[in-house]
Amino acid sequence: MTHRVAIVGAGPSGFYAADGLLRANPDLHIDVIDRLPTPFGLVRAGVAPDHQGTKAVVRQFDRLLAQPDLRFAGNIEVGRDLSWEELGEAYDAVIVAIGMVIDKKLGVPGEDLPHVWGSWRFVGWLNGHPDFRTGPDLSKVERVAIIGNGNVALDVARVLAKSADEMAKSDIVPEAGSAIASAPIKDIHVIGRRGPENASFTNNELGEMGRLMRAVAVTDANGLDTIPPASDSTPEKLRKTKNLQILKGFAGNKPGSKSLTVRFLFNSAPVAFAPGVVDLTSGKLEADLVITCIGYAGEAFPRREDFFAVGWAKRGPTGTIPTNRAEGHAVAKQVIDWLAERDPKSGPDILPAAVDAAGWHRIDKHEVAAGSASGRPRVKLTDWQALLDVAQGG
Repeated sequence: MTHRVAIVGAGPSGFYAADGLLRANPDLHIDVIDRLPTPFGLVRAGVAPDHQGTKAVVRQFDRLLAQPDLRFAGNIEVGRDLSWEELGEAYDAVIVAIGMVIDKKLGVPGEDLPHVWGSWRFVGWLNGHPDFRTGPDLSKVERVAIIGNGNVALDVARVLAKSADEMAKSDIVPEAGSAIASAPIKDIHVIGRRGPENASFTNNELGEMGRLMRAVAVTDANGLDTIPPASDSTPEKLRKTKNLQILKGFAGNKPGSKSLTVRFLFNSAPVAFAPGVVDLTSGKLEADLVITCIGYAGEAFPRREDFFAVGWAKRGPTGTIPTNRAEGHAVAKQVIDWLAERDPKSGPDILPAAVDAAGWHRIDKHEVAAGSASGRPRVKLTDWQALLDVAQGG
């Protein structure tokens, strides 16, 4: 008999854990379970649609799906189709790679107004997540406020600011792309509660904001001469220093010199939302749409010795996709050490009927074919039933 491991979550952390397991013990049987009928998690549903280079990592994961002892089981939701307890009874170990997909709340008045959106919901709409098929009405949106100073805030600002030509080679959902291209957006504010030296932007993402066709990036020069604290490690200090240099370049730009202006506002935080207005610590700001990019929370799962968390489920919503590789392999080693001291369990296969790797490849082929006519990487299926029908060969 061989040990059986369940990995709940088919995103990067789950696949890197599977890779680590198979490298250490090719004889393991691994089931990668996901509530969606499509694998790849955050790469498919969370990475900005214009960053196709980042999404290319899925080629590595697709090769894992071809391994004979790894089974993809999509359209299976733990808590709906089977319980965590059932998984723990049936498998020798369970790796929890469910990520964090709940938008955090600011806890300020007006946060539940219709024009205030969380970034997970908004980015899910851009990327064709079947849970988020309807986006905001952009037809009268001239001013957008983006709350947050990380890369997600930059992703949202960049996609809203790019022209249709700049998005032509992306895999943005066509309906979202058309809505953005025709929206009368003139101003986008990217708002951070701390100073510019504390922004979490990576240099490449921030620099990209200065190279947009129809948008000019601007900011106030105040605070841009700040020296990063001595406690920062060398890479972190270099990142912050380079960000300040990029922002100094933005400070020299003229608002309105292009049809759309992206304004970086620091040392300001929202205290309330009202229709058409954000009440900030620095004053009132008109905004027809607000998108909060302040992080994510996760769903609860059992904490027991045969359950091993990985990725965001382990460390919170931090790090980049490559961060998951080292961590996934480290968790895989923990699982291998755990299994070495235990006999394999016996019992029936408890998984209900699922979308398997062949079903996913039917979806993939369908989407790529739909995109080829317009020169796009793919046009995603966004309807649950359509995804299932194509997966089943319909």
